[in-house]
Amino acid sequence: MTWYGAALLLPLLLTACAPAVRMQGDAGLLAAQREREHTLSGAEHWSLQGRLGVSDGRDGGSGSFSWTQDGERYEFVLRAPVTGKSFRLSGDAHDALLEGLDGGPLRGADAEALMRKALGWEVPLRELRAWVLGLRADGGKAEIRFGANRLPSLLQQDGWSVDYRAWDEARDPPLPTKVYAARPPYKVRLSIESWQFR
Repeated sequence: MTWYGAALLLPLLLTACAPAVRMQGDAGLLAAQREREHTLSGAEHWSLQGRLGVSDGRDGGSGSFSWTQDGERYEFVLRAPVTGKSFRLSGDAHDALLEGLDGGPLRGADAEALMRKALGWEVPLRELRAWVLGLRADGGKAEIRFGANRLPSLLQQDGWSVDYRAWDEARDPPLPTKVYAARPPYKVRLSIESWQFR
């Protein structure tokens, strides 16, 4: 498995709903989180830019990235100037195109199957769109813990621990700016420099 395989798990972008959850906090915290989730769960047109670091315990790397979501359509571009390589994953809920790998572009009916074929690695693609917004993903049970800023500090779902290290609290509602996701041996470190909503 190569580091760019881990990087490409970021962009599979499906609608997030509210699954079963256990939230640790007082009634005010829980009400505020539910309101955040209600507001952001309908966000379907946005883009972000930042830095990405990935590791599988043996191999790793980092680069800048951009991610654009337009309804079901998405585009994720990773730029790694040290290696001189860039990768692009684009598509929708029914079609995915992976470009930039040796051997030419790869296309598949769904991005998870495409990633398994291209890299031989199981990745939680469907959850990541929700997690990057600080939301629970549709599907598995989730547990949320809150920090001193009264925002999520840790989300645990489907065997992954998503650690929210920083938030842009000037936004309404607040959005994560540092997201570290881990399921040993895999780690993904996301530093978001800008968010745009349309």
